Amino acid sequence: MADQPLLLSDAQVQHFLQHGYLTLRTQLPPEFHQEVYRRTEEVFAKEGNPGNNVLPRIPELYQVFADPVLSGGLASLLGPSYLMHSHRHCHINPAQGKGGGWHKDSYWGFHKVRSHRTRWVMIFYYPQDTVLENGPTAVMPGTQCYEQRAASEADETHLSVCGEAGTATLVHFDLWHRATPNQTDHNRYMMKFQFTRMEEPAGPCWNHRQGDWQDGPVATQLWQWHLGRQAAAPAADPDDPALAEALRHASEPVRLKAAYALGAAGGPGVPVLAQALGSQAKEVQIDAAYGLALAGRAAVPSLIEALAHTDEQARGCAAYALGDMGSQAGEAVGQLARLGADPSPFVRRHAAEALGTIAGQPEIAVPALARLLADEDAQTRFNAAYALAHFSARADAAVPALARALQDNNRYVRNHSAEALRHIGTPGAQQALMDFLLVSRWCPITTKESTF
Repeated sequence: MADQPLLLSDAQVQHFLQHGYLTLRTQLPPEFHQEVYRRTEEVFAKEGNPGNNVLPRIPELYQVFADPVLSGGLASLLGPSYLMHSHRHCHINPAQGKGGGWHKDSYWGFHKVRSHRTRWVMIFYYPQDTVLENGPTAVMPGTQCYEQRAASEADETHLSVCGEAGTATLVHFDLWHRATPNQTDHNRYMMKFQFTRMEEPAGPCWNHRQGDWQDGPVATQLWQWHLGRQAAAPAADPDDPALAEALRHASEPVRLKAAYALGAAGGPGVPVLAQALGSQAKEVQIDAAYGLALAGRAAVPSLIEALAHTDEQARGCAAYALGDMGSQAGEAVGQLARLGADPSPFVRRHAAEALGTIAGQPEIAVPALARLLADEDAQTRFNAAYALAHFSARADAAVPALARALQDNNRYVRNHSAEALRHIGTPGAQQALMDFLLVSRWCPITTKESTF
């Protein structure tokens, strides 16, 4: 029997919400990590970077993510039903490498509204001791909720994440990060794996002992969400004209603070946020969407109305906000399903994602998502497949469409469709998945030196 996951403490969850990362260390022995490093060197020397195939090529990595420290950390932040994403990558910082630039990871070239709520977590795993000299990954703590960097680097915190072999850092998908220069004569490897949430939080999933906790408007509201609670009451007056003005401020932190204050007010803050959602400034529209998602059910009528806005950014942000509030937006499923015919890929992507996060009314949502599996936009297709996974057996009617999507020319449409079939789990879904896996299976010990 596998060891029980070691769940995080309140202090560890709070650190993650404040800073966007949390460093842990697996319980695996040093010789295990030495073997992973050796195998990685061998694969890179003979074959180059295996990309998404790093897991079957170095199957020992399965043990890293099954480690009770890491499985407990992931379950604490994403809920026990979390899913390993099909994208994974081994980042090499070569000997005497110059490092890389600051960035947030993209969605394979596509654009979407980034979620502040913990829906997507990366793990950065080091198979070797990593110190400043051999080029660790650096992060900007607390930047996971900001699209823009500070006006000056002097106003930023740059932290190199170091640690012994076996160190693994849980990182919010949207945290700014980079590789730092490697000043040694040895390669530094970092295995990046991604994990996503499949269910909305109904209560704390970690070792929760503490009562209320506050640390600024964003982290405080994220804490409430992880506890399965409604937004905490704001300290600001939603009728204060200064809040509406701040929502359109040039400074992103000022805008975001105003959006969260208005969203936490619920109904009284919705009119100001809804007006901002219809503005022509994209950054204002996105921040308004965060506030409207926080407002919850009180914002649903305004967001449904915005789904018919003439501006595609407003429609897409409205769909995002409805999805981000989860089941509270259940009455919007019909309108979101109709967005499958929207001319904008940006809108269709968010509509598909929202239908999965809400995961309600499968008689409406599942057929709409099945149709989107044939959309001309690749991200819409793989969002639709991932959304269907949230319905489990209730998405059985989509099995034929998912089986066809297993032949898609986009790897993530294929992989997400396979995950959806696994989660649906009905006999038809299992057969379609087995047929696909028997054709696409990988032999981890076949190399060009040993082909049979």
